[in-house]
Amino acid sequence: MPSTLPPLDQQAERLIELGVHQLAGLPAEALRAAAAPAHTAGALLTIHEKFAPASVLAPLLELHGKQGFIVTDMTDVDQFLPIEQSALPDNSLHLLEGVDRGDDMANWSPDEALPAMIEAQRTPLTLTEGIHWLLQCPDALERGKCFMTIGSRLRKPNGALDSRTPALWISNGTGRDGRDNKNAPKVGWCWAGNRHTWLGFASASNRTPLG
Repeated sequence: MPSTLPPLDQQAERLIELGVHQLAGLPAEALRAAAAPAHTAGALLTIHEKFAPASVLAPLLELHGKQGFIVTDMTDVDQFLPIEQSALPDNSLHLLEGVDRGDDMANWSPDEALPAMIEAQRTPLTLTEGIHWLLQCPDALERGKCFMTIGSRLRKPNGALDSRTPALWISNGTGRDGRDNKNAPKVGWCWAGNRHTWLGFASASNRTPLG
């Protein structure tokens, strides 16, 4: 199982150490101040994607010395926005409580998983929230136990959802990934109607705005 999330003040320092606050255009003290009064144990500190999109965060991922990357056919990654069931607070920072990898839904399709999450009063993680989790807990990605972030979807010009659903897993270094990316954390996608035995569905119990 993934390691327990560190205290929020340590999470803030981790983001500052990685330079996420600078990439997001936020003062380091804003992160420290937001985390200081929040004593929610086990919550994840997250920066809104309008400040820190997936394209900026993904290269900061690291696993076993390998840098994270986005698949080459996902140049539109930042256009995958939160769905209604994963609406983000307007604040620049928010907390995610009760984050879970969703291993119990492995071998479900995204189309099957979303209604089950809603019924269980869970909210699916967005792609950037999933990346934030891995920045704090890299071991949330394991061989055979990775996760999808179906809280982010791309809408076509006609309003219909694109069939792709974002996911985070460990590259095998094959095909267009390239051998150098073997064992690297990877931002990719899967079809909404397909099942994968090694992908769960990351979710949280709720989001709380900060600051």
